Amino acid sequence: MKLSNFEFELPEELIAQYPAEHRDESRLMVLNKKDGTIEHKMFKDLINYFDEGDVLMLNNTKVFPARMFGNKEKTGARIEVFLLRELNAENRLWDVLVDPARKIRIGNKLFFGEDDSLVAEVIDNTTSRGRTLRFLFDGSYEEFRAKLLELGETPLPKFINREVEPEDEERYQTIYAKHEGAVAAPTAGLHFSKHLLKRLEIKGVDFAETTLHVGLGTFSPVEVEDLSKHKMDSEQIIIPAASAEKINKAKAEKRRVCAVGTTVMRTIESSVSSNQQLNEFEGWTNKFIFPPYDFSIANAMISNFHAPKSTLMMMTAAFAGYDFLMEAYQEAIKEKYRFSTYGDAMLILE
Repeated sequence: MKLSNFEFELPEELIAQYPAEHRDESRLMVLNKKDGTIEHKMFKDLINYFDEGDVLMLNNTKVFPARMFGNKEKTGARIEVFLLRELNAENRLWDVLVDPARKIRIGNKLFFGEDDSLVAEVIDNTTSRGRTLRFLFDGSYEEFRAKLLELGETPLPKFINREVEPEDEERYQTIYAKHEGAVAAPTAGLHFSKHLLKRLEIKGVDFAETTLHVGLGTFSPVEVEDLSKHKMDSEQIIIPAASAEKINKAKAEKRRVCAVGTTVMRTIESSVSSNQQLNEFEGWTNKFIFPPYDFSIANAMISNFHAPKSTLMMMTAAFAGYDFLMEAYQEAIKEKYRFSTYGDAMLILE
């Protein structure tokens, strides 16, 4: 498989700029691998494909407001700062991306907030991720984090070409988000409403929570034709023992075990024993899944429609089968499905 295998013409008007009015009323394309069929449904119809004892695996990461706007000392130039990762809580050190990057040098100070209530100094200019900032803040750590929340905004991806609006704060977050640490939403989970989760629960469908704190590497372009040479950014993952137990039991009972999103699939495939059991795990993963690939745990997957040549599309192709996915994407374009973060969804069944 080469990078060029994942090129296709995506009309710009199909890249969703806003979410569906109701979470569970986005469209759902259902791919059945066994008989090669494609059905067109609504997301809330998902309930008809799951029975008592089946398990949906969810990523409970929570997006934090990682995008901040500051001004450079002396020149007052407006600088966008994207918080990527906290390096050291005590010293207030963060890995960040800055835009425009060429204007920022070591020693430069940036001021945030209308009253310049937060100041940061650039202390490293050479990291692969961009820059390292030290925030200069006198209060407690809790006060500092509260200040970041106050000044930060929802980090919508760049392909959503509009200003952040108040509803984004809620809609760019799954309703089961718990553990803060992601800079991008696990988008397949955005389609679940409280009502749909409750209906699934009443039907006897079980939920197993895992965590993968989505980093910006999710959106990093693949720049090598030979996919085996692409390196994924590491992202933090957690698989609790209770979730592993629940998933292994459902698998042993030949139930439907569904990964809600590529982040969940990467999480579980990063901690599989030699006898195809899921292990409890806490650590980091840089797993890159592309065709061909033998999956160990899930026999169903929910995903959004992804951008051409993205690692997300490649993983979905590995699960659906390359030819079947390409056929489904052409069908999606013909039927005007909405792509990307706020777009429609796909359910792939083995």
